[in-house]
Amino acid sequence: MIALAALWGASYMFIKIALDDGVPAPVIVWVRITLGALALCLMARGALGKLRGNWRPLSVVGLVQVAGPFLLITYGQRWIPSSLAAILVASAPIFVALMAPVIDRADVVGGWGIGGIVTGILGVALLFGVDLSGDGKLALGGAMVLVAGAGYAFGAILVRRDLGAAPPVAVAAGTMMVASILTLPTAVAGASAGDATLGTAAALLVLGVGGTGVAFYIFYALIADVGASRASVVAYLAPGFAVTYGALFLGETITATTIAGLGLILAGSWIAAEGRPPWARAQRAVVPEPCGEALLSRSGPSRSSEPAPEHAR
Repeated sequence: MIALAALWGASYMFIKIALDDGVPAPVIVWVRITLGALALCLMARGALGKLRGNWRPLSVVGLVQVAGPFLLITYGQRWIPSSLAAILVASAPIFVALMAPVIDRADVVGGWGIGGIVTGILGVALLFGVDLSGDGKLALGGAMVLVAGAGYAFGAILVRRDLGAAPPVAVAAGTMMVASILTLPTAVAGASAGDATLGTAAALLVLGVGGTGVAFYIFYALIADVGASRASVVAYLAPGFAVTYGALFLGETITATTIAGLGLILAGSWIAAEGRPPWARAQRAVVPEPCGEALLSRSGPSRSSEPAPEHAR
């Protein structure tokens, strides 16, 4: 789980490195998605046949949970620090709590869940009011990343509703393949001649194969090993790694507002997802199906407010 959080948290740093070296945002996104798709297809080749009949929902998920958010995050990071991008993406469970009752007609939020949503929104408002204020481009970049978090949430709900019967690793590979096709035109249109350094190539390689392909594989292995709810805890660990990487390797400033916003968003996301305070024990329902089959049939936590795997994505 620590390795997975370290990989996902590093994704924002590698995006920033490639952007600073002059690689166009659409090219970064396409290379990342394509390398991730290749890695996932190798890992899930025995299960890809079970995606038959699911390509329409896979295409929708590939657009709203992968292609769209990856483009928004990468464009947004042209103007905001990598650490702030990771923190804003961590708001995805809050969007899930807001969307799930409408889209999936599941888990109406009330009580502590509403408190979690309000807490997370206060954290977002704090970041926009202080760290992202005074410059229109800063606010625009932050808004783009925040919309990406909403896309992750929307996609997670669709995966549970429409693709719950398919093997999760195959779903991840399928959505990446679709997203690679969808982002190819923007990559071709945005490509420009330039000198790619070895460091840039290495950053893109680690971002695609490690931060996208291998990270998804580890995530689903965790689901099978320790359960979906425990595996989802990684979503709350990754932003801490991203903030640390940004400060150590990119020279990004960690302000008191950054820490406060991170704390409010993570606390709000957790409470909105769990619907209970941290000191209250979770009540687990008994699921009448074999343990391994039950775990592998889920794409996230047992509640509808599961965070999407990229907020990491």
